[in-house]
Amino acid sequence: MLPVPNTAIIVVAAGSGTRLDAGAPKAFVGIDTHSILRHALDGVFAAAPAQVIVVAPEGFEGDAEAELRAAAGERAELGRVVTGGDTRQKSVAAGLDALWGDVRTVLVHDAARALTTPAAIDAVAAAVDDVSGVIPTLPVIDTLKKVDGDDIVGPIDRSELAAAMTPQGFPRDLLEEAYAAALASGIEYTDDAALFAAAGHPVRRIDGSPRGFKITTPADLERARHLLTTDSGASAHAAHAGSDLTPQIPPAPLLSPSMPRVGLGTDVHAFGGEGNLWLAGLEWPGEQPLSGHSDGDAVAHAIVDALLGAAGLGDIGEHFGTAHPEYAGAHAEVFLDRTREILAEAGFAIGNVSVQFQGNRPRFSPRRAEAQQVLSAALGGAPVSVTATTTDGLGFAGRGEGIAVTAVALVVQTSVEESS
Repeated sequence: MLPVPNTAIIVVAAGSGTRLDAGAPKAFVGIDTHSILRHALDGVFAAAPAQVIVVAPEGFEGDAEAELRAAAGERAELGRVVTGGDTRQKSVAAGLDALWGDVRTVLVHDAARALTTPAAIDAVAAAVDDVSGVIPTLPVIDTLKKVDGDDIVGPIDRSELAAAMTPQGFPRDLLEEAYAAALASGIEYTDDAALFAAAGHPVRRIDGSPRGFKITTPADLERARHLLTTDSGASAHAAHAGSDLTPQIPPAPLLSPSMPRVGLGTDVHAFGGEGNLWLAGLEWPGEQPLSGHSDGDAVAHAIVDALLGAAGLGDIGEHFGTAHPEYAGAHAEVFLDRTREILAEAGFAIGNVSVQFQGNRPRFSPRRAEAQQVLSAALGGAPVSVTATTTDGLGFAGRGEGIAVTAVALVVQTSVEESS
């Protein structure tokens, strides 16, 4: 018999997944060979023992039970599935009704945060005391603006903001009282910490894990798949290194995620179209433009490919191609700023970028410093160097038919998860 734990984790898996649009409730969408719910439960059962209550959508209780038992292993008797309500608040309330009598600390966790680490779960549970709730947070990295319709009203100081995550932890008795008060008031809250605070109880924060991001959109799902693929590669390498079949000359060591990663990007555009040339983030009045889906800025496009390649996050066609009409006609700062965001969301910071383009025109050296400043600003201040060369009349660039660009980028992973 397993000892009865005094902590419980309510895993909320009753969401419809409308924004994910995968044809099934979000928790039952596959990431790889397993569902989002299964990955979330793998993390939960790898943490310290706790009662685990899965709140499933009506009609999916059997599927949730199968996933729970597969993840729980010898801890299966600690798990239970209950049916959720039509709101998140009602679903959590259903989970609270299933708590064992010995439970004193309650964690509420979104199944959609499927890659949350066991260490992050244990840290929240350890931080809960008798009077206050605890939530993990991450700093807000984007520049934020206050708006009124289409008008920018002013800046928002992001140092005062934090992105809330789960699991969120609470003393059981106060959380149940807060839920009873919310039910009586008829108010629906966006998360449990807000409901708890509305009842007059303090909420504290601890540092969250970047791997605890919420899978909401198809892009989030692809990010999760990429991280799991990277994890699988590391595990396979470790297994091979420990095998009796390891050759006399061992394979090159797998780089630590904290070590720099380098990517290469190339782009080629022919001259054509109307208007002025856009190149290296600058407009060149009187110069014939380059043809392309956006503004044809081959320098910016090569930088994007180099950065995405370094982080293993696909290529420019995947994120900005013709399937994304919103980028038609967009200039360098749009591409580069969004690429920086994609890298930051995946836990990467940009080290530096070096670019060279081949072409007979425009005459670049007088505007080199200006171009480097614009490109660097679009990448959040990362150093960018740009050089230009001719080809002595050789090739299409030498004949004045277009421009070819090569970019090299260095990125560094900003957070390294400890092995669980």
